[in-house]
Amino acid sequence: MRDEANELHRLLKSLGRADWQRATLFKAWTVDDIVRHLHMGDRMGLASATSPEAFRALMDDVRARRAESPSRLEETKQRLNGLAGPDLLDRWRATLDALCAALAEKAPEARLVWAGPDMGLGMFAAARQMEIWAHSQAIYDLLGVERPAPSPRLRNIAEIGVRTFGWAYRNRGLPVPPIRPFINLATPFGESWTWNTPSANEAVTGDAFAFCQVVTQTRNAADTDLHIAGPTARHWMSIAQCFAGPPETPPAPGSRHRAAPETGRRA
Repeated sequence: MRDEANELHRLLKSLGRADWQRATLFKAWTVDDIVRHLHMGDRMGLASATSPEAFRALMDDVRARRAESPSRLEETKQRLNGLAGPDLLDRWRATLDALCAALAEKAPEARLVWAGPDMGLGMFAAARQMEIWAHSQAIYDLLGVERPAPSPRLRNIAEIGVRTFGWAYRNRGLPVPPIRPFINLATPFGESWTWNTPSANEAVTGDAFAFCQVVTQTRNAADTDLHIAGPTARHWMSIAQCFAGPPETPPAPGSRHRAAPETGRRA
């Protein structure tokens, strides 16, 4: 989680002030919007890690304010008093570092209260890592910058993607298919990651990075080189959602992409 934040922090430190207000291809959220969203998640996480009572009070206040706010983004912006740009970056990073320190002090079997069911320590940290990784993609795309080469920590995100197979269906009120597709992902680290019973009839094979993009809805499966075999695998990849919240429609083919380098960066 900390390493994922370090990578995003290096990118954000390079931004000009105007970049923070530019709209990304993720729901037209600006860079400010994305970092405020990440900061609010870490602020909630820190409350959960230090005081379940404080977390519940914060959640009650968030729900009350969002019921009266025109949007979730606007409620967060108001809560943070319009915090933006480099000042927002400093606040986000300080809160995330405090959260990492609080999590590191806990026993491995600890559980944290959350907006939904309680979460185990490892899954909670991996989910926060996944949020950082997924939202970073929109900023890399906006700037026309290629992401750094994947590291082995990408496995945490792939693992969440595989584990949320049933969630993608239940979240939409659909029956969960009885057979889970075989997952076989290639990595640049000289190893393959596999899950479920080997099958040629129901399978998702290809690059681990591309799989993570699809399950986090930063790319449509059609815009990747993943090989998807079987009706269940194809349907799952069309609705895959490894994050909490109401059902989200994955991006349409071609709608999420990296900007051309010459149009990417502004002062």
